[in-house]
Amino acid sequence: MEFQLTQRHLEQALDDLADRDRHIAAALARVGYPEERRGGEPSYEHFLRIIAGQQLSVKAAATIFGRLEAALDGDFQPERLLGMSDETLRSLGLSRQKIGYARGLSQAVRDGSLVPASLAELPDDEVIEQITRLKGFGRWSAEMFLLFALGRPDVWPADDLGIQAGLHRLKNMRARPDRKKTETVARPWRPYRGAAAIFVWHYYSNAPLQD
Repeated sequence: MEFQLTQRHLEQALDDLADRDRHIAAALARVGYPEERRGGEPSYEHFLRIIAGQQLSVKAAATIFGRLEAALDGDFQPERLLGMSDETLRSLGLSRQKIGYARGLSQAVRDGSLVPASLAELPDDEVIEQITRLKGFGRWSAEMFLLFALGRPDVWPADDLGIQAGLHRLKNMRARPDRKKTETVARPWRPYRGAAAIFVWHYYSNAPLQD
């Protein structure tokens, strides 16, 4: 399956959603369209990026991943990471838990129990099932892969704190929504929830707090 969350798709989807939802229409008028966010081909490298980004800001995650990339000399092969000591990996900024996750991922790719490129041919629910078999990879991690590596158009990461905070502002809610409320609000946005998710992040990052 081809990557579908292209710039053209984002703009067409958001135009459609703006016709249905006055809050999206107002937000789109304030901050404009988000840019396409493509994380490269589905690969071992992409999964390492997800590990680096777990429970961290975008800036902190990028810093740690940059150190890891430099330590590997840009050669993303599972054997190379498995050959690095825990001390070396900790010096790059990976926590003890994330080192365990990275090693488990590396072993799965090395032994063929996870073949990242083959995930592009599977439906969303099967991709989630395969990814969540890995230790340290929950539904959020699988959804990030679906959005940014595979470009699936109707993925909605309702547990993501940025989505919840962005929705809180976009919809002028009294309190930040929980997962259940976030799912409910986005239900009418099908089949464009992937574009909506990227826009909510974009809105939260770019909209002024007050007019």
